[in-house]
Amino acid sequence: MKVTETKLPGVLLLEPRRFGDERGFFSESWNRKTFLDHGIDMDFVQDNHSLSATVGTVRGLHFQSPPHAQAKLVRCGRGRLFDVAVDIRKGSPTFGQWVGYELSFENGLQLLIPAGFLHGFVTREPDTEIIYKCSDYYAPDCDGAVRFDDPDLGIDWGLGGDPVLSEKDANAPLMADFDSPFTYGDTA
Repeated sequence: MKVTETKLPGVLLLEPRRFGDERGFFSESWNRKTFLDHGIDMDFVQDNHSLSATVGTVRGLHFQSPPHAQAKLVRCGRGRLFDVAVDIRKGSPTFGQWVGYELSFENGLQLLIPAGFLHGFVTREPDTEIIYKCSDYYAPDCDGAVRFDDPDLGIDWGLGGDPVLSEKDANAPLMADFDSPFTYGDTA
């Protein structure tokens, strides 16, 4: 597995090896020993899988607060998406900064997003599937969001028109109105 550090410490771009032949390919998307060999000591307790039918569907920017903060290992099962992580740890030297990467079925890339970061994505193809592992269980009382198009964040989503949004995402607060539950240096 190739592991690439991003400009946000802790957010990693992963490229699992693919072994292919005339039938297709095989790839390990997660292997505890392989991750430990790369210094990634993380357990996952939940797998999520979502389908977005329409190009330009934006989901996020989401987080789950302590005591049920979630790290995520994100990949694209079908189609193509632009995946984003934003540092929301108070006191972090990269607070409010973001990284984004294209994840697709074809490229097989994955993004590891630690707790303390917002996560969101926009679909680039119809019927795009995102599959992600979480380090803690979903807890509705800890669920939160920040507005995807917040001008203070300045994320370039590459949208060609109006996004398809949930009511929750359309009404999410701006960073200026958001009191992050995460502090740099704390472990969640």
